Amino acid sequence: MKLQEAKKRIDELREVIIYHNNRYYNEDAPEIADFEYDALTRELKALEAEFPELITEDSPTQKVGGVALKLFSPVVHSVKMESLQDVFSFEEVRTFAQKLDFSKTTLSVEPKIDGLSVSLEYKNGKFFRGSTRGDGNVGEDVTANLLEISSIPKSIDFLGELEVRGEVYMPHSSFLRLVEQQELMGEAPAKNPRNAAAGSLRQKNQKITAERGLDIFIFNIQRITEKEFSTHIETLDFLKDLGFHVLPSYLKCHSVDEAIAEIQRIGKSRGELPFDIDGAVIKVNELYLRDELGSTAKYPKWAAAYKYPPEEKETVLESIEVQVGRTGALTPIANFKPIQLAGTTVSRATLHNEDFILEKGIAIGDTIVVRKAGDIIPEVLFVSRKGGENPVFKMPKVCPSCGSTVYREKGEAVIRCTNAECPAQLLRHLIHFTSRDAMDIEGLGPAVLEQLLKEGLINNIVDIYKLRTEDILGLERMGEKSAGNYISAIEKSKQNDLSKLIFALGIRHIGSKAAKLLSEHFLDINAILEASVEDYLKIDGFGEILAESAAEFFSLPETKATLKNLADLGVNMKSLKEVKDSRFAGLTFVLTGTLPTYTRSAAAEIIESFGGKTSSSVSKKTSFVLAGEEAGSKLDKANSLGVKVINEEEFKEMIK
Repeated sequence: MKLQEAKKRIDELREVIIYHNNRYYNEDAPEIADFEYDALTRELKALEAEFPELITEDSPTQKVGGVALKLFSPVVHSVKMESLQDVFSFEEVRTFAQKLDFSKTTLSVEPKIDGLSVSLEYKNGKFFRGSTRGDGNVGEDVTANLLEISSIPKSIDFLGELEVRGEVYMPHSSFLRLVEQQELMGEAPAKNPRNAAAGSLRQKNQKITAERGLDIFIFNIQRITEKEFSTHIETLDFLKDLGFHVLPSYLKCHSVDEAIAEIQRIGKSRGELPFDIDGAVIKVNELYLRDELGSTAKYPKWAAAYKYPPEEKETVLESIEVQVGRTGALTPIANFKPIQLAGTTVSRATLHNEDFILEKGIAIGDTIVVRKAGDIIPEVLFVSRKGGENPVFKMPKVCPSCGSTVYREKGEAVIRCTNAECPAQLLRHLIHFTSRDAMDIEGLGPAVLEQLLKEGLINNIVDIYKLRTEDILGLERMGEKSAGNYISAIEKSKQNDLSKLIFALGIRHIGSKAAKLLSEHFLDINAILEASVEDYLKIDGFGEILAESAAEFFSLPETKATLKNLADLGVNMKSLKEVKDSRFAGLTFVLTGTLPTYTRSAAAEIIESFGGKTSSSVSKKTSFVLAGEEAGSKLDKANSLGVKVINEEEFKEMIK
């Protein structure tokens, strides 16, 4: 390849890899499998090795892919949290070990946990700070959320300074529970445990983190005072004695053959593990030698990560069934001859939507290739052989649950049932209605709702408010105290703000933020019921899709009947927003940076209580930018547009 051709391909690869780095590290929403990403990275490395004059400092081969998000306070790492060099064959493992003298050194081989890398810091025996890796130099302060992980010691029997590195992960049991909840709520399920763990740790609401069942494995000492070690394995034994949840296995190997045998053993055990691993890590065990070997700009030269190839198998597609979700979405599910994947028997996988089936040309009887995404959720990749004359599967024209007609909106891949009372949607709708962000009826979760439906005690959301203590007492394994608690929670939910009720109704495209905008703009459900599309479009933040969806839903006779019945049963139909006075009426504030005493949400609530609005972006219509430390690009834009910038002290004067 000529230099100019190489430069063009290198530029293309860098652009693609940087995009996928952002999706993986920062948005926790990858679009391609690890194996595909690794192939792109390997091609880039090979080209840069062949044309070293084209290597640049900002190449993704020269730095870690993540960045510290501004959602959390930044933490500058005292010891850089490096990435690992990936190897994909035992030949490459041998190449890595060529530089080592096994008469003087040994290797440690460990499973590579697939999660989110974090640092934990201790002083005087107390855990005081935890942070994500970020770009390796600067991470995010997620101390409050890490405190919700029970296996992290809050205090240890060591008074020196200690910083350890670990991998926060989501066990399979927690991941499957989360996916089940997301599917019941009509939400897009998490793609794999790694991304679910990352998203769960980066929550502003600690309660959500606490509910996700996260765990951690510690695998390295980053920094320590008042104690010295000679080998890596000694450090792991020390951490285990202190009560840390260290790696489940770590073996000292005296040769590269021993190391390869351990990599193979770990690989064979993957399917039996209750968590995801995506490889095995080979490390030089002697710490003095690590110092001698040093690091590149991105990787330590004393370690490498062997990546296991994804396991894919062929099977025959026997049938396709169509499931109906809470929002009425029809999802095709493939049923195929059982196969063994990652240590478990698999016989079903999602086919996503109509477009996916047409693109792959999938027909019953075809031989398909299946793999497990993240070693846990099966997915169909493609058709390897046609099975005969069967036509490509077509989605039904009517709902398989209730027989109502189905429709597909322009620009969407999803087909939906038109019947809001469809039985298949009912349980999911009830679960959404009672959930925390909706009516927040504590304890009334999927299991209890399913029992109530089965016994015929509820058939819609209105029936929830007709329940009596004796109704719930009749359920299996239900005591008087529990029944009383459920009724109390139902009664308490009647006093919710109107915005929670609007969100609970499950209106298409109307999330919790749009529900709040509706509530605060109209203040009363009757005003909403009388509004037109034009009235909805007057709401700052509402576009045509939101306006049309709201107008259509609130014009339905069944919607009006449901809301009347709920009102008759005592459910609040008014906004509870407290407006102290209207001094900020007509004014829009943008909040940026870290304020000395207020959180951004607290400052926003104050602004709204005085009749003002907050926005996430600066424009000529912005009245004030309330800026704290590290305000960034929003402050720059405000200055360029001539928008007035105020600090917290000036803001306090305005609200006296």
